[in-house]
Amino acid sequence: MSLDTVVEDIRDEARARAEEIRAEGEERAEEIVSEAEQEADDIRAEAEREVEKTVDQEREQKLSSAKLEAKQERLEARREVLEEVRNDVEAQIADISGDEREELTRSLLDAAAEEFEDAETARVHGREDDQELLESVVADYDGFEVGDPVDCLGGVVVESDESRVRVDNTFDSALEDVWDDNLREISARLFEE
Repeated sequence: MSLDTVVEDIRDEARARAEEIRAEGEERAEEIVSEAEQEADDIRAEAEREVEKTVDQEREQKLSSAKLEAKQERLEARREVLEEVRNDVEAQIADISGDEREELTRSLLDAAAEEFEDAETARVHGREDDQELLESVVADYDGFEVGDPVDCLGGVVVESDESRVRVDNTFDSALEDVWDDNLREISARLFEE
C-alpha cells in the first residue's frame, strides 16, 4: 500500500469518525434542547399555577376584606341609628312635664327613701330644671332636703353622709337598665332581624 492510500484511508476514517461525532453531537444537542424545552414548559406551567394561585388568594383576600368592611359599615350605621333612637328617647323623657313628671319623681323618691329609713338626714339631688318640683316633693319627707343639682334627665339621686349610701333613681339610670335589657329586641325591631 502506498503512503497516499494509507493517508487517504486515515482521512476517510477521520471523516467518517468526524461525521459520527457530529451526528452524535447533533443528536445530543437535540436531546438537550428537547430537555430544556420540556423543563421550560414545566417551569412555565408551574409559574402559571403559582400566578393563578396568587391571584385566587388576592381575590379571596380582597373579597374577605370587602365583606368585613361592609359588615363594619353596617354595624356603624346600626350604631348610629340606635344612638339616634336613644337620643330621641332621652329627649322625650326630658320633656315629660306636669303631673306625670311629679308622679314619676315621687315614685322614684319613695323607692330611694326606703334605703334611708334609719338616716336622720338625706340630700335629694335632681335636674336643675326640677328644683321647684323637688322642693315640693321633698317637703313631704322628714329629714330630707334638696341638694345641688346633678346632670340628669330627671328623677332623683339620694345620699346621706351618715350611711354613706347613694341611690341613683334618675330617669337616666332607669333608661339605662331598660335599654340594656331590651337592646336586642330594639335592634331586631329596627333592623327587622
